[in-house]
Amino acid sequence: MTRPRGSALLGALIGVAALVGAATVSGLGFGYGSSSGHGSGAFQGRTSVGRAAPASAGAWTGTWAAAPGGPEPGAPHGYPGRSLRNVVHTSIGGTSVRITLSNRYGTGDLRIGHASVALRGPGAGGATGGTTGAGTGAVDAAATTPGEGGAAAVPGTMRRVTFGRSPAVTVPPGGQVVSDPVRLRVPSGGDLLVTVYTPAAGGPVTYHRYALQTSYVARGDRTEDTGGRAYTGRTTNWRYLTAVDVLAADARGAVVTFGDSITDGVGSRPGANHRWPDDLAVRLRDRHIGVLNEGIGGNRLLGSGVRRGKGESGLVRFRGDVLDRAGVRAVVVDLGINDILAGRERDPGRIVGALKELTAQAHGRGLRVIGSTLTPFGGYSGYTTAGERVRQQVNAAIRAGGVFDDVVDFDRALRDPHAPDRLSPAYDSGDHLHPSDAGYRVMARTLDLGVLEARSPTQL
Repeated sequence: MTRPRGSALLGALIGVAALVGAATVSGLGFGYGSSSGHGSGAFQGRTSVGRAAPASAGAWTGTWAAAPGGPEPGAPHGYPGRSLRNVVHTSIGGTSVRITLSNRYGTGDLRIGHASVALRGPGAGGATGGTTGAGTGAVDAAATTPGEGGAAAVPGTMRRVTFGRSPAVTVPPGGQVVSDPVRLRVPSGGDLLVTVYTPAAGGPVTYHRYALQTSYVARGDRTEDTGGRAYTGRTTNWRYLTAVDVLAADARGAVVTFGDSITDGVGSRPGANHRWPDDLAVRLRDRHIGVLNEGIGGNRLLGSGVRRGKGESGLVRFRGDVLDRAGVRAVVVDLGINDILAGRERDPGRIVGALKELTAQAHGRGLRVIGSTLTPFGGYSGYTTAGERVRQQVNAAIRAGGVFDDVVDFDRALRDPHAPDRLSPAYDSGDHLHPSDAGYRVMARTLDLGVLEARSPTQL
């Protein structure tokens, strides 16, 4: 049966429209940028995307993130001739994935020869050796946590990652690169293997110090190895990788948790994903909202700790680590303790003023800000009565309103009712500063999910 010419023309027009729509979805292939001011000037590039472009509709939303804390000690020239396999845990799933690699703290060009992404095999072993000599940088020998999977991928899920259709890319100092989309069905609450091969020396490594997760290193280009036998080196750092986004038709955006070691999860069981943002992600999973952990151990609002892997000040890094993430709808801020403990800040007004500035930055992007009271640290080695007075004054200002759109009272949730300057023994990891797994669960449960889902910021 022959179709009328008008129907044929209509079909052709529909086909063209579909191609244009696909190009619109995948048009942002990769870009370089420096939100931190390091290195040479920023450059944003738009490229067409080839065969890796996703077939499904939806919006890019962050499923995982880690804030770069500084240049990795002991690796001044990077890891030439090594494959670095980062293990990360997703919050929400999708039908396609893309990654962000950062050279924020590099002083020279970072050459990526190949990259890949795959689903991690549950309970997969394979990394059976000790450390692998890294030549120009140290690889630590953190033991794999019992029950934690290894470096092997689920068969059939290994995907090559490209950048502007090329398997290789050069990232300038201070810059970052966003990959082309890759078709891969990513599960919620699953582990991904994101592997990069660096063929040549590339200067200091941009890294995240407290991963609380074992990742892996291999000699040579083993980016597309499904098995893990070549990955005999182990590390507890995340290297170069700062974000993983997914394309999901049902995604409703992401919440960024912004803070210090308490947000980073220090004190929780390594390899178990028991940080409080992980527990929050479980609560938000059925609501299709991602959670991005932008905590850095030792981070301060007002002072930089880049040389020690503690990141730039919260005021400086907020743009790159929060505002520039994909699909962000709200941010939870828990920052200021280290200004009191490490920075010896004794003017509560400076801390409160910095928190208000973060809220103003977020409002400039239409984001809601939920702020936390500062949690107890009585009994910690840096505790002083003067510091406790500052904490109480900051918390009083937060509770009084006018600092954030909404308040989550982590102090009240975690403190010992008989000694309110201390963590409850049931929630103390043992150092009297960082919560335990049980404490982190309480923090996640304390957040009102309705507040996170509200759309517009308050007029403060």
